[in-house]
Amino acid sequence: MLLGLSKIIDCPGAEVPFTNSVDLRDLRFGNCFPVTEPVEASGTVRNTAGVMVLKGSLTTRLHGVCDRCAREFQRDLLLPMEAVLVTELSDEDNEDEWVFQLEGDSADLDDIMTTTLVLNMDSKLLCEPNCKGLCCRCGANLNDGPCNCEPEMDPRFAALKQLLKDK
Repeated sequence: MLLGLSKIIDCPGAEVPFTNSVDLRDLRFGNCFPVTEPVEASGTVRNTAGVMVLKGSLTTRLHGVCDRCAREFQRDLLLPMEAVLVTELSDEDNEDEWVFQLEGDSADLDDIMTTTLVLNMDSKLLCEPNCKGLCCRCGANLNDGPCNCEPEMDPRFAALKQLLKDK
C-alpha cells in the first residue's frame, strides 16, 4: 500500500496517521513459513524539520517449530516500527536499512513492514526463550522434565570411578 504524504511534505510538524495489513504467508524463514496470519501495522508519519519520520508498531502471530525441542508453537509478536523516509538516497552503496526512498510523494508501507519483520526476526525460532531442548542421548524433551539418562562423566575422572567400583 502506498501512503500519500503530499499534504505534509512541505509542512514541518504535520503528520499523517496510517493503518495497513499485509499478507506475508509466502515469507520463508529457514524451513518454515511462520507468518500465516495477516501482519498489521499502525502509526504516523511526521514531518520533523523537513525529515519524514515513520513511527508505529507491527503485530502478527508466529506459527513455527522450535529449533531446540522441535515442538510446534504459536506466539504473538509486537514489534516497534521506525523508518526515515527520503526523496532520494544520497549514497546507495552505504544505504541504511531503516531509510526508505519515497515513490513520488508516497511511502511503500508493505516494503517497510516486510523489512521491519524480517530484520527483527530471531535467527532461531524458539517456543520459549529459555527452551531446554532435547536430551542429546535419548531425545527426550527436557522442557517436560529431566530424562533418565545418567550424566556423562568427565573422562579424566574415569580412573576414580573404577576405584569406587572396586570397593
